[in-house]
Amino acid sequence: MNIFTQFNFPATFMEVCGTHTNVIASSGIRQMLPENIKLISGPGCPVCVTAQRDIDWVIELAKTKQAVVLTFGDLIKVPGTMSSLQKEKAANSDIRVVYSPIDALKIAQSVKKPVVFVGVGFETTAPTIAVAVLKAKAMKIQNFYIISYFKLIPPALEMIATNPRLNIDGFILPGHVSTIIGAKPYNFLAQKYNKPCVISGFEPNDILESIFLLLQQIKNKKPSVQIQYRRSVRVTGNRAAVKLMNEVFAKCDAEWRGLGVIKNSGLMLAKEYQQFDARKRFNLKVPLPKPSPCRCGDVLLGLITPVQCQLFGRKCRPSNPIGPCMVSSEGACAAYYKYNIKK
Repeated sequence: MNIFTQFNFPATFMEVCGTHTNVIASSGIRQMLPENIKLISGPGCPVCVTAQRDIDWVIELAKTKQAVVLTFGDLIKVPGTMSSLQKEKAANSDIRVVYSPIDALKIAQSVKKPVVFVGVGFETTAPTIAVAVLKAKAMKIQNFYIISYFKLIPPALEMIATNPRLNIDGFILPGHVSTIIGAKPYNFLAQKYNKPCVISGFEPNDILESIFLLLQQIKNKKPSVQIQYRRSVRVTGNRAAVKLMNEVFAKCDAEWRGLGVIKNSGLMLAKEYQQFDARKRFNLKVPLPKPSPCRCGDVLLGLITPVQCQLFGRKCRPSNPIGPCMVSSEGACAAYYKYNIKK
């Protein structure tokens, strides 16, 4: 017997994390749920939520050939308005994929040109970049810079919880981010907006249990923030990592693809570390992005599923991505395409 059939009310849950989206797609969780229980994908892919104008800025920097541009792998194929890092690399710009910001420091020590690391990610990644900045300062490395496109998850969730176009009954919260920040930063979702929340692990059984816990909260009319991912997440999070993040970065307003500008949802370098800010070192101007038929923004908000975009599987495929959601391994479009999900 399907344990979910005991819940006969409609419920729509957003899985915030891109890794959850991938696991849900690969394991067929959507297909095994009753029709009254719906899962939609949220803004949990850091490359996907990076604003188009920010992507264009990095591409413009690469075009100038004034710096070595370093990035994690997902970003290199993301299309900008007119080009991509992949295309600029083919045009002899010095663009390199790294696996750690510490690798970026080693490259900076080995070349004379400025080295710019593109910092894209959530609270999971920001502490590792903070360590690299502290090391660069201690080692007096003069040619190391970062572009901080880091985003904070809780402010985005508040925007989604209050969006009248959406009707989210609960959130499957990201496990990796929560390992860093803990459960407390999400309390407002349950206390202020009456949204049930569960921090989930990444095995199919973890996600199924998280859905069950969300349904129980709705049935009992007791919204809260529960931790299903108990083997990794603590209520208070990783205090050392948060301290590092708070030392090197300061909160700022940030633009999210599909969500617009969200107050205090980004991280910029704190005053003491602005010598490492690539935007201060390189005064580049890029035009406003042109409108695109790509509907990644609506996918990230959960307004549509990937297959409801007219480009999906036609013009937009992994071999020819029109938007970032088809590029990243955490993107909803890439997951739907890979696992041939039809609705």
